[in-house]
Amino acid sequence: MRTTTPTRARTRALPPWSLLAAGVLVGGLLGGGYGLARTPAYTATSYVVAVPAKDSDPASALGFAQAYGRVATQLAVLGDAQVWAGVPVATLEESVRTATSPDAPMVAITATSARPDLAADMANAVSRTLIRHAGDVSGSTRVRLRQFARATEPTGPSSAPASVTGLVGASAGGLLAGLALLARPRRPAGAHGRPAAVPAPAPATDVRGQL
Repeated sequence: MRTTTPTRARTRALPPWSLLAAGVLVGGLLGGGYGLARTPAYTATSYVVAVPAKDSDPASALGFAQAYGRVATQLAVLGDAQVWAGVPVATLEESVRTATSPDAPMVAITATSARPDLAADMANAVSRTLIRHAGDVSGSTRVRLRQFARATEPTGPSSAPASVTGLVGASAGGLLAGLALLARPRRPAGAHGRPAAVPAPAPATDVRGQL
């Protein structure tokens, strides 16, 4: 008597690269969607330079420029700058940043806003206020601040476009998918994702004739 074994449906496992492709696709879509949905940001920068008095040490201008770069974002300056900028102090605190150079007595005052005209107004308001504060104490410091370059209204956003955020998202998605592939459990050697074959039972033999 011959017995038959039931056939099992074989399921083909997805190739490893499919998970990587899915991660790149999903990450790119999320990154591009974020770039399209967020509000573009505009940045404007105003520059002031420290000028020493005739009878003072020229090297002192560099040190005072570093000090005024830190003072520019303090409440004493921003409280007066809000009048010319037309925005609250909290907005200036969030939007205005300063930078100084170790080699030149110059202070860069940068403002960021969703409106290009407001970004320029905030940067110029802070630099104007800083120049006035420096003039009030110039008798003791022997250093004045001068306007080097006014901030102009930016012609384009400083935030990354959707194409760049999409590429960043695709790269991040591909990286996460690759890490997931490395972390997944390894299959036994020779298994290849196929079910093990079940050997068919040997046909029954009549042992009565062999006695």
